[in-house]
Amino acid sequence: MGKKALIVIDMINTYEHADAELLLPSVSKIVPAVVQLLERARAHEVPVIYVNDNFGEWRSHHGEILETALASRHADLVEPIRPDEESLFVVKARHSIFYETPLSYLLGQLGIDHVILCGQVTEQCVLYSALDAHIRHLHVTVAEDAVAHIHADLADAALRMMQRNMGAEITAGDAVQFAAES
Repeated sequence: MGKKALIVIDMINTYEHADAELLLPSVSKIVPAVVQLLERARAHEVPVIYVNDNFGEWRSHHGEILETALASRHADLVEPIRPDEESLFVVKARHSIFYETPLSYLLGQLGIDHVILCGQVTEQCVLYSALDAHIRHLHVTVAEDAVAHIHADLADAALRMMQRNMGAEITAGDAVQFAAES
């Protein structure tokens, strides 16, 4: 295996959408695991890439998305995982982190062939992103305690599908290996 990147999906969020009330309890539970993944990735100099929905704001950029989320009533879920000055940021408009974004090109430029996914929503954006990574011949790891869901039963099924159908490694965040294999 070659170079890895940690991908943080849709965690810069105001939680002002239709399924937010169902999602929030799960997000609250995963924030500590996401924080730990971020700290470990940064300590190992693994690129951290935030891929985040633009929420239909076509004139926004990553700074505005972050500022809006930090000004929301759920800023406590965003502040601990906010991008640092080394983090990369890709704005997306649909479920997959790859759909009409420059992420594939960015990963290629960085020599990344293994993506570690965390964020939200397990049964939607994480699932579709894992599939799109798989069809691009990228190795996929999903930190199961660092992905939030709306519906637990669908999230469990999505994790099983990622493992079985896409060969994704499903593991606890603290078991994710960031150091290069010897």
